[in-house]
Amino acid sequence: MHGSHSHPGAHPSHAHDHAHGLPNSGRLLGIAFALTGTFMIVEFVGGVLSNSLALLADAGHMLTDTAALALAWAATRIAARPADTKRSFGYQRLRVLAAFVNGCALLFIVAWIAFEAVQRLANPVPVDAETMLWIGGIGLAINLIVFALLSRGDSHDMNVAAATLHVLGDLLGSIAAITAAIVIMIFGWLPIDPLLSLVVGALIVRSAIALVRRSAHILMEGSPDWLDVGELRSTLENKVPAIRDVHHVHAWLVGPHETLLTMHARVAVGADHSAVLRDTKAVLASRYGITHATIQIEIEACADENAHAERCA
Repeated sequence: MHGSHSHPGAHPSHAHDHAHGLPNSGRLLGIAFALTGTFMIVEFVGGVLSNSLALLADAGHMLTDTAALALAWAATRIAARPADTKRSFGYQRLRVLAAFVNGCALLFIVAWIAFEAVQRLANPVPVDAETMLWIGGIGLAINLIVFALLSRGDSHDMNVAAATLHVLGDLLGSIAAITAAIVIMIFGWLPIDPLLSLVVGALIVRSAIALVRRSAHILMEGSPDWLDVGELRSTLENKVPAIRDVHHVHAWLVGPHETLLTMHARVAVGADHSAVLRDTKAVLASRYGITHATIQIEIEACADENAHAERCA
């Protein structure tokens, strides 16, 4: 087997993190995480004291933001840790596993919010609208501060971009809590609280399902969604003249963006194997952003023909 190994890469359109931006981004993410996490606790306590389900729902949404910020903050440090003998690919999978667990926990939170909302729609419960308004207003201010902080981060850092999207979603949750408080203070219409809590819950569901689906796909060694294996095979067969056939192509993600690939390439008799490896890696890197590939060169029939059902010429 002829292979070439370098640091895991990613498709150009999916990962443009720059090492020089990590220290600044890490510091901003750390501050944003501390602010969001602290207010999440305050909002939860306020929701219990004011008996507001909308505040509790928004606290649940802020939990998604806190988790996202924590993962992004940790990623700037975990990604920098070198691989060792026990973890030859490093520690990227740790944050994927954490994302999966967080996503599952968030789905349970949404189920609880929905159950409580239905109960309160059937039997309205008095709410301390003034406390709810104050805490909702402070929450909105905190979210605006966090958004401003993250906007100063590296625009190419995927962790910062993802965290910013979470914070934007939470701004809607704070606005919902404030709206519910004002409606109750003016009109005394209590159903607005559980109704808006369902809206916030819907925001959590969308984020949580996307988080669980994405992390589960990576943990299951799924192929990158942007990669068309058939197109990759035909491209290599056309771009590298010595290659007669590409088969047994397997691509998977180590972390959110790090793509690894293994493949077999049948080449013409007398072909320069070193040149084939060099040219193949050049195409994989330039067209697909894959810089960690293991390539098996074959001259005759596929050595694994009897072990696999895939096409082998």
